[in-house]
Amino acid sequence: MHNAFLNIDNSKMSKSLGNFFTVREAAETYGYESLRFFMLSAHYRSPLNYSRDSLLQAQAALERLYTAVENLEFLVQNGENRGMDNWETDFTASFQPYRERFIQAMDDDLNTADAIGVLFELVRAVNTGMSEHKPSRLAAKLSLNMIFEFANILGLLFRKKEKNIDQKIEDMIETRQEARKNKDFQKADQIRDELKAMGILLEDTKQGVKWKRV
Repeated sequence: MHNAFLNIDNSKMSKSLGNFFTVREAAETYGYESLRFFMLSAHYRSPLNYSRDSLLQAQAALERLYTAVENLEFLVQNGENRGMDNWETDFTASFQPYRERFIQAMDDDLNTADAIGVLFELVRAVNTGMSEHKPSRLAAKLSLNMIFEFANILGLLFRKKEKNIDQKIEDMIETRQEARKNKDFQKADQIRDELKAMGILLEDTKQGVKWKRV
């Protein structure tokens, strides 16, 4: 558990105004992982400004990590099934300096704030590389492993997908793809609308159809 002091701005938050909330209530609203991310974002010896805005920012940052992971998981399944080319070999070799900087931050009196900064730099590099290059499954897998190496140390990205719901969505997407193949566009559009009503947004890519919750 983070030992930093939680600074609460009483001008914004108080029991008399009815907008006071406890750490437990914050975790129930924004998720325990978002709260953990928020606490890790500052050095444990430093005070933390505890507010709804800061927790929303932590929640949004965490979702960016999950989006990067989901994109890589998609490429691991749908990327080019080949060995790595020269660019990918050089790109994955460039992960080592990130690892060294991450370790240095954690060895520096458990500086989790700087460690998270290194993690996000890695994610930005991976996002750019994967979008500008047609990646192999192996390059995507190595990129994913590198992100999880850092995340596991920090205790992040442990949320699991809802397997049964996800399988239903995958089945509907497969049915839609078959309908498009058979030029049954009315059925394909109907399935897309059903998924949209379920809060699922489809994105057609060169590697196949991706989906995300909205």
